[in-house]
Amino acid sequence: MNPARRRSTANRGTLTPELAASDRVFLASTLNRMRRAVTESGRPEQLLHGEPHPGNLISTRTGPLFIDFETCCRGLIEFDLAHAPDDVGDHYPGADHRLLKDCRTLVLSMITAWRWDRDDQFPDGHRLGIEWLSQLRTATSNLDG
Repeated sequence: MNPARRRSTANRGTLTPELAASDRVFLASTLNRMRRAVTESGRPEQLLHGEPHPGNLISTRTGPLFIDFETCCRGLIEFDLAHAPDDVGDHYPGADHRLLKDCRTLVLSMITAWRWDRDDQFPDGHRLGIEWLSQLRTATSNLDG
């Protein structure tokens, strides 16, 4: 399917039929706002894991090593840090904490959108979609604070 058509179809709710129209508008605008905030930050990009989590981390003689490079990409280190617990970002040298907050909101927007996709098979995905949409509203209400 043509990606432009897919976006158009998603905007009509075909891909997210259980998501209320007002929530769909909120989610789409939040995704766009956070994507712009992150991509227009001016921070340098580097190789990222793309979705680091403890299940993708092994200990080696030379230190921790990320595996499972299915989502490997280039981007801002704050995007990878956004997947880690808050205290990891607090201790990472040179991290832009405002950008890290924006990246955390972007990640929350992404995973929330995935839970509302009609083909999502994540266990308990619908409940998580509802919960994360609420968390996203809270996170975006405090963006300027």
